[in-house]
Amino acid sequence: MVSWNNLDTLTSYKELQALKGRVNVAEVMSGENGAKRVKEYSVPMAEGLVYNYAAKEVDDTILAALAKLAEEAQLSEKYKELYNGAMMNTGEKRLVLHQLARGQQGDPVIYDGVDKREFYVSQQNKVKEFADKVHSGEITNAAGETFTTAVQIGIGGSDLGPRAIYLALENWAKTNGTLKMEAKFISNVDPDDAAAVLKSIDVSRSLFIVVSKSGTTLETLTNESFVWNALKEAGLNPSDHMLAVTSETSPLAKSSDYREAFFMDDFIGGRYSSSSAVGGAILSLAFGPEIFARILNGAAAQDATAKNEDILKNPSMLDALIGVYERNVQGYLCTAVLPYSQALSRFPAHLQQLDMESNGKCVNRFGERLNYVTGPVIFGEPGTNGQHSFYQLLHQGTNIVPLQFIGYRNSQIGMDVDIQGSTSQQKLCANVAAQIVAFACGKEDENRNKNFEGGRPSSIIIGDQVTPESIGALLAHFENKVMFQGFVWNVNSFDQEGVQLGKLLAKRVLAHDTDGALKEYSDLLNI
Repeated sequence: MVSWNNLDTLTSYKELQALKGRVNVAEVMSGENGAKRVKEYSVPMAEGLVYNYAAKEVDDTILAALAKLAEEAQLSEKYKELYNGAMMNTGEKRLVLHQLARGQQGDPVIYDGVDKREFYVSQQNKVKEFADKVHSGEITNAAGETFTTAVQIGIGGSDLGPRAIYLALENWAKTNGTLKMEAKFISNVDPDDAAAVLKSIDVSRSLFIVVSKSGTTLETLTNESFVWNALKEAGLNPSDHMLAVTSETSPLAKSSDYREAFFMDDFIGGRYSSSSAVGGAILSLAFGPEIFARILNGAAAQDATAKNEDILKNPSMLDALIGVYERNVQGYLCTAVLPYSQALSRFPAHLQQLDMESNGKCVNRFGERLNYVTGPVIFGEPGTNGQHSFYQLLHQGTNIVPLQFIGYRNSQIGMDVDIQGSTSQQKLCANVAAQIVAFACGKEDENRNKNFEGGRPSSIIIGDQVTPESIGALLAHFENKVMFQGFVWNVNSFDQEGVQLGKLLAKRVLAHDTDGALKEYSDLLNI
């Protein structure tokens, strides 16, 4: 029987609090001790990835306490409930089935007489059939020309995850000859966003994918109208170029304004929707359905590792628990995500939404105010760019910020040059190795401006190369990490009421129904 309890009521949490400050990272990562930890403190992930946590502030005693916390908080049991179709989204009274879109882990999930796995597969097949016809030239524009560009119109989870994955694989696909169409994304209601995309493409040979589960998202519908007008001004029939990804009950579902509609449901939240038609349509058009299937396979393989009850063999759960220790015991506010791969340039932005929208909550699953902190602030940029930006604060600032590195042994494109005895890829990898040790161990100097205290904890996920399978596994790792942390904190990680108030007030502004400060700001902005 699963029970939901606040973190501060758990005996294991009180034991964990007594271990605060037990590990000095600078000491344990120095010399041969550090070398031994790097070898021992690693957990295999799916698709050849490895999660290494040697530079974290943990030892065997803390890991044992975290294992007790995982058991008392029933993390494995709650995960089993999720993939077997329990109502895990208590705020909206919904199932949570994004993992089902990429594989059946448990019992069949039947809702209103519908096998939900079969529903998701049917939509994947529908996307595949459409994409194959576009790529073969069976589906063309009115002039009989092939479509060369796919443009996603969406915001939040309808943009961030699919965009991050497309950018992660764009150069890989070009190198491997699997880039079928260029992909573009319009998300911001700022007209400059849509205008810039439209100026960069041939609209007559472009398909536009409008993504809105409800069919009522203000920014998305505004940008759709923007594109619609551009198509008409170009002398084109907009409905020949428009696709929809939406729910079967939305206003978009049966509209003749769309050449085709692909369906999702309320059981897959926006920030978890890359595995659904939200990611499937744009990524299948860009890379081919077979590549999208490989992304799903990588994600499913990583989901399977999350079932392991041993935290030392469950990288997502271990990563989550160490994060809880850092947030609730060590008291760290932020986590920096630092991918040493240009391919992952937008992955930190996706993780910002995934983590902060999921676990940025101050009440528990029952609406009761919490007496402890929950989700951290997430930020990040690719290395080595970040080193010349905000690493100063990370190294010598007054606050300690835990770091989550991601690195790959090989580049995607294969082009490189040997300069001063090493290649660019070797220089990139040298930098991430150096940064981990520099953050952990520091360097003493009599000149206080040049003194590095060290003791800055980090982990790294290491892989061979960014591929469809490895990006799928990486995506699932962080989704599952966030899920496990939500279980520990006893929050609902699957709703996002925090985005609603601003939307309501914006509607009042547009309707000129304002007073007080809202009216004054509206006047200042000439609305």
